[in-house]
Amino acid sequence: MNEFNLDIGDIEKRMSGAIASLKNDFLSLRTGRASSSMLEPVVVEVYGSKLPLNQCATVTVPESRVLSVNVWDVNNVNLVEKALINSGLGLTPQTEGNFIRLIIPELNEERRKELAKLAASYAENAKIAIRNVRKDGMDKIKKLRSDGMSEDESQLWSDEIQTLTDKMTLFIESLQKEKQSEIVTF
Repeated sequence: MNEFNLDIGDIEKRMSGAIASLKNDFLSLRTGRASSSMLEPVVVEVYGSKLPLNQCATVTVPESRVLSVNVWDVNNVNLVEKALINSGLGLTPQTEGNFIRLIIPELNEERRKELAKLAASYAENAKIAIRNVRKDGMDKIKKLRSDGMSEDESQLWSDEIQTLTDKMTLFIESLQKEKQSEIVTF
């Protein structure tokens, strides 16, 4: 006899989207440690179109502060090098044949603090997004309540949304702690 239904799956999907966005934001923070994911946003203009770097080269991490980019087509080395310079990562490519090395400079204490604050800001934005999704869900429950949903049923839905919100918020906090620890301790 459940005539009122709320799509919790949609709410969870939207909250998960906020977390995916946070993870992507965290990838853009350079921590002093080499990670192939640092180069995921790099796009190279080759063969008349724009391709992600990983579709025209292999990225490896031979040492903790070194990225190695093996460009598959030697004719594209200069284009990849140009894309890396223009990527905004602040890394200077060192080219040898079809290999490009990127050395990650060590971060000073001031820069580490700035990055930790930026990570906290990204996490707070994700929490705000989660709370906005929660508010949308609660508003739908109020509407259903005014359309005749029982108080018990609306309380069950409210509790489920709150539990999901709490779970997602805790996950964001754990991601933030992990990232800040990575920034500060390397």
